[in-house]
Amino acid sequence: MAQTRVEHRSVHERAAMGKQQREQTPRSSHRGWLPSADRPDPVALLEEQNLTRDLDLVPVRHGRMLASPFTFYRGAAKIMAADLMDTPRSGLMTQLCGDAHLSNFGVFASPERRLMFDLNDFDETLPGPFEYDVKRMAASFMIAARNNAFAEDDALEVTLTAVRAYREAMARFAQMRTLDIWYARLSEEELMDAIDVAVATQKGKALKRAEDVGKSARTNIAKARTRDSLQALSKLAERVDGKYRIVSKPPIIIPARDLGRSFGMSPDEVEQVVHEQFRAYRATLPADRRHLLERFEVVDVARRVVGVGSVGTRAFIALLQGRDQQDPLFLQVKEARRSVLEDHLPKSRFRQPGERVVQGQRMMQAASDIFLGWTKGVQENRYLYWRQLRDMKGSAVVEGMRPLGMTFYANACGWTLARAHARSGDPVALAAYLGSSDTFDRSIADFSGHYADQNERDFQAFVAAVRSGRLEAVGVG
Repeated sequence: MAQTRVEHRSVHERAAMGKQQREQTPRSSHRGWLPSADRPDPVALLEEQNLTRDLDLVPVRHGRMLASPFTFYRGAAKIMAADLMDTPRSGLMTQLCGDAHLSNFGVFASPERRLMFDLNDFDETLPGPFEYDVKRMAASFMIAARNNAFAEDDALEVTLTAVRAYREAMARFAQMRTLDIWYARLSEEELMDAIDVAVATQKGKALKRAEDVGKSARTNIAKARTRDSLQALSKLAERVDGKYRIVSKPPIIIPARDLGRSFGMSPDEVEQVVHEQFRAYRATLPADRRHLLERFEVVDVARRVVGVGSVGTRAFIALLQGRDQQDPLFLQVKEARRSVLEDHLPKSRFRQPGERVVQGQRMMQAASDIFLGWTKGVQENRYLYWRQLRDMKGSAVVEGMRPLGMTFYANACGWTLARAHARSGDPVALAAYLGSSDTFDRSIADFSGHYADQNERDFQAFVAAVRSGRLEAVGVG
């Protein structure tokens, strides 16, 4: 078996490499972004994505993207991937989230059942230039701040905070031992302690706003603790003839008993496919997790629309039962496709896109779902990955954030992205490239302002395409 030789440089050599890359790609070079002269039509890029999506859900996706420039940005990862192709790169590589906008961070339970804050979406994950994730994250803060009608100075400060937090966290990771970086995480307690410290530094009206931020954070965390499979059972299932089954709420939720008709399959054929997929998925898990999952039986399956950018790709939920009807387990099954970054970066070393997502998630998250696994779909060129549907997951309500709350959130996201990159990249070289001044911060913030302007123009082109009938959109929750 061929083995890859791993080169181990000294800390001094790694730092020198980062500084050398700074000379080749100055931090100031990230300023002043302009779209390329031959920039693809953004609407055409979305239409290209739609060709392989479930056609009945494409109008739902468009409807969700139509809500605001921010929701459009959430669904426009392919557009930004094309734009990033020609931007300056330092040559410092990490595992990328690939879609690190601020709504793809949140809280969830670790295997030890403790809440933690981390990245939570890896559909586009791929190794690549670290700047890609930083720019995707920073631009999302600028766009969200404008969407929330922040003053220009506040929008800039929020964006600067996200990048500054990334740079300063990377400097700290560069000084840490290797295992300490691997074990680093932002726990519920650390998150709330940081909020309490921030509140203590405020006075007058700012104090009241800071206290409101703390109250909102505690409410969201308390709500996340209730989001488990038992709660999902009360929301997503109904009892019929003494047994639970997933409710039908088309087009958002369509149970397998109704969905089979769309694929030309009988109920017996659907049941056979579900069990074959479940067995194949279990085989990708470690032995202990496989043993645990074998104690559950599949009760029902349904297609369920999720997110914004993912709408139209195959997504299902599976209801499993353990010892009795009050021992449910909901799994989410999502389609995995080629990362949008693979149009412009080297292709994934994993031939199975589901495995690409799972392995990228495990690389970047401080702790991952114990039920992460993958399968090949029934149809040609369809690939899936599996995880728990609700594992105390919680997300911030971005549209309701004010400057103080979004600034705090930006700090948490910047630290989290740096930790993910420090696990998969070289924190010493990255910290040396970023430096101790705010040059990189301001350059990325400048990029974000320019990109937010372009996103607004793309959104208007998208709105025009819907109004003209070129694209169809429906307003479904």
